Amino acid sequence: MSTELIYGIHAVSALLERTPERFIEVWALKGRDDDRLQPLLTELESLGIKVQSVNRKTLDDKAEGNNHQGIMAKVIEAPKLAEHDLASLLDGLAAQETAPFLLVLDGVTDPHNLGACLRVADAMGVHAVIAPKDKSAPLNATVSKVACGAAEVMPYIQVTNLARTLREMKDKGIWIVGTDMDGSSDLYHFEQTGPLAWVLGAEGHGMRRLTREHCDLLVSIPMFGTVESMNVSVSAGMVLSETRRQRTLKTEQA
Repeated sequence: MSTELIYGIHAVSALLERTPERFIEVWALKGRDDDRLQPLLTELESLGIKVQSVNRKTLDDKAEGNNHQGIMAKVIEAPKLAEHDLASLLDGLAAQETAPFLLVLDGVTDPHNLGACLRVADAMGVHAVIAPKDKSAPLNATVSKVACGAAEVMPYIQVTNLARTLREMKDKGIWIVGTDMDGSSDLYHFEQTGPLAWVLGAEGHGMRRLTREHCDLLVSIPMFGTVESMNVSVSAGMVLSETRRQRTLKTEQA
């Protein structure tokens, strides 16, 4: 049985709400008494989950210097999703006549960026986040903490061959759209209410060449200030929110 550590009030709360059976052991900061932590500890203990009170140094050492907010947990590692899970998800959406809304991350290796992308993807109603197995951040405690619970609910599917996955998505009628400062359109001037997968590369490097070649369209994010680039999670927030805005407007007008 593989295990992992998670930390932070949001991450622990989200896991407790959805899959409490994964908890093995919890460590909480001794003497901390606040309105957010105490109800969480009470619920954990009511379910028979062992909670140990420890000093700050113990928690700091376990979290390797990250902000643990006074709580950490040892849990059973979540099952990893693979290509067949993506196919099942897309088949399910087709059966419901729901247009897929996906985020593809190419080369995002920073767990803080991944966590932030998962958080915004969940907020905007994305159906899944997809990334290649190579040169991509894995789900870990840092991702869970930054994602504030989204890592526990947002499907994160790592695929062996991203180019092949993009081709298969295109075969299912999904429009593959990448971001590029020299794109032929811009974020606010193309229709985004149909089946759509946004593809974002890591800040600085961008998408790999083969990934770029599989995009149906490259669009730019208009910049009105002095900066020339943005963090990938900020870009994700912008493009996903525009897609959600257009979809919401279409639904209201139907």
